[in-house]
Amino acid sequence: MVEEVQANEASGNRFFILIDTCVWLDLAKDYRQRATIGALEELIKAELVELLLPQQVIDEFDRNKARIVKESSQSLASTFRRVKEAVYQFGKPEGREEALAQLGDVDHRIAILGEAVNESFGRIEALFAASKKIGTNDDALLAAAERAVNKRAPFHKGKNSIGDAILIELYAGLVEDGRDEGNIYAFVTHNKHDFSAVSGDERVPHPDIAELFDGDCSMYSVNLNTLLNEMAPEWIEELQAEYESEDEPRRLSELLEVEQRLMRQVWYNRHWGRRNAIEEGRIKVLPETQYSRAPYKPDEILDTIWAGALEAAKRTEEELGLDNLGPWDDFEWGMINGKLSAIRWMLGYEWDMLDT
Repeated sequence: MVEEVQANEASGNRFFILIDTCVWLDLAKDYRQRATIGALEELIKAELVELLLPQQVIDEFDRNKARIVKESSQSLASTFRRVKEAVYQFGKPEGREEALAQLGDVDHRIAILGEAVNESFGRIEALFAASKKIGTNDDALLAAAERAVNKRAPFHKGKNSIGDAILIELYAGLVEDGRDEGNIYAFVTHNKHDFSAVSGDERVPHPDIAELFDGDCSMYSVNLNTLLNEMAPEWIEELQAEYESEDEPRRLSELLEVEQRLMRQVWYNRHWGRRNAIEEGRIKVLPETQYSRAPYKPDEILDTIWAGALEAAKRTEEELGLDNLGPWDDFEWGMINGKLSAIRWMLGYEWDMLDT
């Protein structure tokens, strides 16, 4: 296939692909399809492929975009909250905390990866802008109407499939016009119910449209990635490796664990600042009878509060280890505070939220 496409490119002919709306929408909403979008971008940039884009595909894509974005970016927080409550109330104590953490991780990942849909839509719309636009013509409309009258695919299931019929007739006209020029065409769809064989191999077109696909000049595909892999396997393999090597989003449980550690490190450092001030007499530790609540005095601390702080400091030393509690120079201290601020921002806080 690669040699065939490259030979056509050398002779000035092209490889044309018409992609059904359902395929574009599936590419947009599936995070794992970024490599396929990337392959299309590279093949078009190399002028090995040109996309054929009927106006009705553009219209259908635009009509469904808002729905897909909403569904993909919609967190399942309310659902997971109810599940967490059920686990906490009815679940066995052993393994409960692990189950709750995993539920939080899943909800967090759904929300983060859902945002990737916006990027995919932007890339697809850029591909649309670089595609060859195909308007609906009278010949395609008439041929689609004849299919409806004769109940030929995609009307074989007794439903109104005029849009699909127009699409396949537009494709048929393009193939007919370019056949003598030596071009290669492909029609890609996920709509197997309307376009694929009723029984048997779904990768085969329905008998009513089979004459449009000879396998040489014109091909039928229900898997864009497979089609591109047959055409340029080395490109697909390289792009897949590139995307697979990308870092995955951090788990929510991991973010929370690090946030707690950084918070305790910051608190411990501030604790020692107060401890030094007490030892130097700049802050006084006073019992309730001598402590001033109104007005509050920053150079005083209640003795019971200070006792609790000392216990907390001891627990922090035991749990984190003295090696992880400083002392730090200004650069290291700035990094710790910056990390805490960044992680908290990811968790929904405002920037520079460093309260302990």
